[in-house]
Amino acid sequence: MALLPNGDLLVGAGDGTLAKLGSQNLQVKVQAEVLGGPTSISLTSDATHMFLGTSQSNIYFVDSDELKAELRNTCHYERINDIAFPLNYSEVFATCSINDIRVWNARNRQELLRIQVQNLECNCIGFTPDGKSIISGWNDGKIRAFLPQSGKLLYAINDAHRHGVTAIISANNSTRVLSGGIEGEVRIWKIGKQTQTMESSMKEHRGRVWAIQINRNNDLAVTASSDGSCIVWDLRSFTRVICLFESTMFKQVLYNADESQLLTTGSDRKITYWDTFDGQSIRMLDGSEEGEVNALAITREGDYFVSGGEDQRVKFWSYDEGVILYEGIGHSGSINKIAFSPDQRNIVTVGAEGAI
Repeated sequence: MALLPNGDLLVGAGDGTLAKLGSQNLQVKVQAEVLGGPTSISLTSDATHMFLGTSQSNIYFVDSDELKAELRNTCHYERINDIAFPLNYSEVFATCSINDIRVWNARNRQELLRIQVQNLECNCIGFTPDGKSIISGWNDGKIRAFLPQSGKLLYAINDAHRHGVTAIISANNSTRVLSGGIEGEVRIWKIGKQTQTMESSMKEHRGRVWAIQINRNNDLAVTASSDGSCIVWDLRSFTRVICLFESTMFKQVLYNADESQLLTTGSDRKITYWDTFDGQSIRMLDGSEEGEVNALAITREGDYFVSGGEDQRVKFWSYDEGVILYEGIGHSGSINKIAFSPDQRNIVTVGAEGAI
């Protein structure tokens, strides 16, 4: 609610209505609709315009006379589950949350595209290496692919995983997609121009698959699961190569730069280095003093990596020394995912409070 100098009253209602009421009889003079219920109004010094914030994380610049609303800024209003950059392109990135996927301009932080699927939650997201589609996994068990410029649905794979798709990645030739589900299955899909068929279903995990990574040669993939195991798979014979066990719920797994080691993290707050040859643990670091570590990202050269989790801090590590070089504080909720921009200049983090 706000009072104009002439005595008129500006009122925001929970259904997204903004109204101006006359000072004498409180009759509605003019009203407008915005996305989300108005939660704050701030008038400019001359009261000719105002900034209006809403419950769906939108900020509007509104003319006080006719209540014409112009969207100035926006973000997700629920937890953000994943983030992805296109291959070797740092100008845009995509994030996913409840109800939608959004594509952002990384330079001016403006929203470029919003893809909405009502009443569903997008758990994971990725770009195909050729940049021609955004692939995503949803809690209704479907994999959906969208065109990155128009947001049009390219294809949907129904019943990809029971109870939800939780991890997704595209192979380097863009003709294969690997997905993980809540029940622990890892599935490989062959993506054609008209059809999408399942090549293999590998069921060894007994818990949710949180992360999938593919090596540079496209012949091995590693998956991290909440059952306390990380499995390296052969993508030609569709069999298990190595299994890593730890008494933790693994949240993230990464290859280092030369793919001789794996980096994992999870609910035990530890960051662990593993040898990819024999699956032995090489080194263990304390990733956090309080709260689990949810996310890791590594630089292209492999000299540094970044971690984040429930302690709401972004930690920048030296890979070889295993020490924290810098800490960043900005989130007011748990950090869910981290990504380096392909030009290695920026780190983008997304959190449970809906912040980027």
